[in-house]
Parts: sequence; structure tokens; C-alpha cells
Amino acid sequence: MPVPCPPDNIRTDLGCVPTDPIGFVSKIYGFGISFIGLIAFLFMIIGGYYLLSSQGDPERVAKGRSFIYYSIAGVLLAVFGFVIVQVIGGDILKIPGIS
Repeated sequence: MPVPCPPDNIRTDLGCVPTDPIGFVSKIYGFGISFIGLIAFLFMIIGGYYLLSSQGDPERVAKGRSFIYYSIAGVLLAVFGFVIVQVIGGDILKIPGIS
């Protein structure tokens, strides 16, 4: 027997999803950040593989470093984007629903 959803949610295959736009975006944003972290982790592993298997080839070393650098930069952009929205939208502009 499935667990019932709260009154302001709707049951989906991914679980209970809020019907209001603010709750929906916050729930989906959590999935998005998790996905970005997973992809960045995979690219860090690929970059490490390029570095370890480069055997001194400067081209492969540069390629491995760029994989690692850009995966870290992507995660930082995603996290700081969330922080900037929270600070500007929630603290400075006092937009309802952003806390």
C-alpha cells in the first residue's frame, strides 16, 4: 500500500511532488544539484584516468587537468548560483517563498 501524499502534493513515480510552483522548483532543484554532482564526479574520474595514463604526454596531461578543472567549476557555479538566488531573492529583495 503506497504512503499517502500530503494534501498539497500529487503522487508521481518519483514520489510526492508539491503542486505549488515554489515547492515544485525546490524539489526539482535538489534533483538537479544531485545530477550535476554525479556528472562532475564521473568527469573527475575520467580526468584522473587521463592524468594517470598520460605517461608524460603533455597533451593528455592538459586534457586530464581540464576535465578536473571544468567539473569542479561546474559544481561551484551550480552551488553558488543557488546561494546567489537565496541571498539576492530571499534576503535582499524579500521575494515570498525564497528563504
